[in-house]
Amino acid sequence: MSLSSAIYAARSGLQVSSLRAEIVATNVANATTPGYVRRSVTLSETVLGGRTAGVASDGIARVADTQIKAQRRELTSDVAQASVLSSTWSAISARIGNTAAGDGLFKTYSNFESALARAITSPESPAVAASLLEAARGITTELNNLSDMVTTQRAEADREIADGVDIVNAALKKIESLNTRLSGINRNTGEAAALIDERQRVLDTIAEYVPIQTFDRDSGTIDVLTSEGVFLVAGKAREIQFTPSAAFGPDISLADGELSGLTVDGLDLTPGAASFGAVSGGLFGALFTLRDTDLPNLSAQLDTIAADLIGRLSDDAIDPTKTPGDPGLFVDSDPAAGPGIAGRISLNAAVDPSQGGLLSRLRDGIGAATAGPPGYSGILQGMFNAFTSINAMNTNGFMGAFSSNELVAQLTSMTGQKRIQHEAVMSSTQTQHAIMMEAEQNTTGVDIDTQLQDLMLIEQAYAANARVIEVASQMIKLLMEL
Repeated sequence: MSLSSAIYAARSGLQVSSLRAEIVATNVANATTPGYVRRSVTLSETVLGGRTAGVASDGIARVADTQIKAQRRELTSDVAQASVLSSTWSAISARIGNTAAGDGLFKTYSNFESALARAITSPESPAVAASLLEAARGITTELNNLSDMVTTQRAEADREIADGVDIVNAALKKIESLNTRLSGINRNTGEAAALIDERQRVLDTIAEYVPIQTFDRDSGTIDVLTSEGVFLVAGKAREIQFTPSAAFGPDISLADGELSGLTVDGLDLTPGAASFGAVSGGLFGALFTLRDTDLPNLSAQLDTIAADLIGRLSDDAIDPTKTPGDPGLFVDSDPAAGPGIAGRISLNAAVDPSQGGLLSRLRDGIGAATAGPPGYSGILQGMFNAFTSINAMNTNGFMGAFSSNELVAQLTSMTGQKRIQHEAVMSSTQTQHAIMMEAEQNTTGVDIDTQLQDLMLIEQAYAANARVIEVASQMIKLLMEL
């Protein structure tokens, strides 16, 4: 090798070592940056006249594992879906209460049964009658509040869907923009690597709402599709359409056309829809399940409990003073309104002093014009018997024979089972996601120790090349002195 060739080779080695050191520093600085993928310098041999003449950098490469990333992104959708369902059912279960602790709706039913029993033994006591009325009011208040809770949560789910659609549409436009920028630059540069990292972070955002897959194009761009194969980005971003609802009620549903689904260019993406493009997971999957299935089912179950209570205590055999067919202690304020009985159940005005009624009618009967014998407990006993009687039922998830308390206990059991089921799914998906995140990090992330070892080797290479130039400089100096 000639002296000039040695100097050229060493000079190229210094340049490459400097670039490699810069990339190592970038890797270390971004070791904890979400979505950052480890970089490396791609090298090639410089050949002049058939002889090695140094080394050259061909560009900056990102370490990537497409398969691991796709699996991790799929689990990201699963975790997002499981998290929403788990947290929602945990809140519902806590709100309804549980029979072991005697909280919530079950407690109000137990209080009413106890108050009825005391009233039977002390029918002459106004204080006991007042306590019975308050226990009955506790049931109506609790059922009204639970119905309102369901309506509120459905409205919140609808609002979160609308917010999510805005986020996803903005992300899809961002992918389109990044695709355009990447198609116009050399993809073996640090700038391209940074843009690809940013694009991956945007894809992760989309994956939280809807499971996706990607397809690489030769130009460095990507197409984005749902897991079901519907294009969201194909050159241009396609806009997801959704219209949030202005009002909610127990009778409002997607099937009736009163609620909006998800569409892309007229294709139905709504989770649960009879369409090949129906989304199956992510936050959208969870939110639509809550809005259109789980919460309406819970509302129907609350209505069943309310209707059962009204019916039990409206039995004409209990109270001979009321008009046959009229309601008893509990009433539906608007029987023609259909679904939503739990939100409308209230006390019969005839027994409620705050509505102009008489407290004594709890003992003497709804239609009693005057006070009856103070020791009479026949109607109170009839209400107790009706409340505690075992009635067969097969509707809205209730199957079997139940007393009033047992029916409420069945509801608390079903909501508890839902909570446990979703918590188990959440735990499983989180574990799988954590394992895949670790695998991805091990494959494409930054290991500080490894990077520092690489830096030591780079320093040695730098020193060796610098030594070559130093020796060549000394040789030239000696030659000049001859």
